[in-house]
Order: sequence, then C-alpha cells, then structure tokens
Amino acid sequence: MKIFSFLSTRMAKYYTLTPIQLGCEIRSVDLKTEARPEAIEQIKKDVAVHRLLVFRDQGIVSGQRHVEISRWFGELESTFFKHPKSPHPDVFRVSNDRNEGCTGVGRTGWHIDGSFQPAPFAYSLYHMVSIPQKGDTVFAPLNEIVESLPSAKRKEWERLWMMSDRRSGPIHPLIYPHPVTGKMTMCFHLGMTSNYIWDYGTSHERAATEEEFDRITKDIHYEFVKDGGKIQYSHKWEEGDFIISDNLAVGHEATPETQLPRDEVGLRVLHRTTIKGTVPPAR
Repeated sequence: MKIFSFLSTRMAKYYTLTPIQLGCEIRSVDLKTEARPEAIEQIKKDVAVHRLLVFRDQGIVSGQRHVEISRWFGELESTFFKHPKSPHPDVFRVSNDRNEGCTGVGRTGWHIDGSFQPAPFAYSLYHMVSIPQKGDTVFAPLNEIVESLPSAKRKEWERLWMMSDRRSGPIHPLIYPHPVTGKMTMCFHLGMTSNYIWDYGTSHERAATEEEFDRITKDIHYEFVKDGGKIQYSHKWEEGDFIISDNLAVGHEATPETQLPRDEVGLRVLHRTTIKGTVPPAR
C-alpha cells in the first residue's frame, strides 16, 4: 500500500524528500551537524505532514546529539528504566542482549508510546546503533485505519475510552482528533490497557465486560493485520538510520525477530527518545 504514492521525490531548500510506503526518506542531511534554524523548522513541518521521516546514512549519532535533536520538538520525557549502557539519561536503550539494553521492548502489541501519560508522547526518535541480520520495526498510519473502518465499527470505537494499566492512570478516548493536524487518530496500547470504558463521562458509562475487552482488543489488532497487513510499513534497518516519528499519528510494534538471540542474528541495539505530550487526547 503506497500511502503517499501521489508524491514524487521533492527537492526542498534544505534536503530531498523521497516518499516511502509510510512517510519519507531523507539522505541529504547530516543530523550530527545540522544547526540551521530554517532547516530544523522544515524538518518539524515535514514530520507533521508525512508523520515518519527516515534519515539515512547518519553513521553513529551520539547519545548527547540524539537528545539535542529531540529538543527541536519539545521537552524530553524519560519514564523508562535506565540501562547501565545507555549513552545518556534521556536515551532509552533496547537490545536483544540484556547486558546491552532492555529486552522484550515493543513486543506486547500494536501501540503508541506513552498512552499511560495524561498526554501521550508527541514524538518518538529512534536510532539503531547496532543492526542485527533480522528485526524490523513495523509502523502503521492511524488516520487511514480510522477512516477505513466500517460504519458500525467506527461508531462503536467512538464510544470507547481506553484505561491504562498503570495504577491511577488516565482514561483516554480511543479515537480523537490529532492536536496538530486535526485528523482522526487513536490512543491505544494493545498490551498496556486494563479495560475499555463505554460512553465515559456520560450517564451511560460502564466498563467493558471481560468478553467485550477481549473482542475489542482483537478487533483493533485485526485492523492492523487484515489484508495481509498491507497497511503496515515494515522498516528494515540499515546502518546509520535515524527515524523521527509523529507518535500520535503512527502506531508501531517490534517484530518477533527483534528478540532473536545475539548469537543467531547479531547484536541489536536501538536508542530511543520520547517528547512530552502537551495536549491530552479529547473528543
């Protein structure tokens, strides 16, 4: 599914955008040195439009520089376990080797990052510093999923709110307008939801039954995998890749291969930062 197939390679003032299945690829920027205010503003605008920017050929971006790039988009929010080998306190380090990073990350189902926060993370920035032979990260566009829902299912989802599995966590609408673009998107985490609430805040409010919870979770999962998963963009990491994602517009999941043993596929080390959300999801 070529989500941006109507675009062609575009020469911008500061770099070249080449459409990929979801988002755009950029090869003519060196993130390690980029400091032009106009170029940074253009990158921020293009993330809003394209949702996923894949910067190729970046070499190894240091933890400090990863954080500096992240600050273009706002205040960092680092809520995760600090692995001893993380290059910076605000960089979340994940791996297929527990001695090198946190393992099992992203394997609990399709999700956005930070659904347990009052305002989920606005952006996620990823950099693969050690690339295994296998281990894609898979992304999917949330607006297209919402807009393609059958009428009855969309009406049902518009009544649903998700409750985080964190104690005293927030309750968010499953479907809501993106705070920047206004396009309909989703707040969800198929592995970190304690329940769904019907008609939250109304006189008809009630918690989903266990059977309803299982069905709703399966229904959401189905929308990502139906038709052979053609809505998905499976990113095959290359040396030097750095990805900036609009976390509120793009769902993602780590593939099972990301946890294959190091002696089978080589060492996988991914660095990630997350940017604090400023607008809680609302109808």
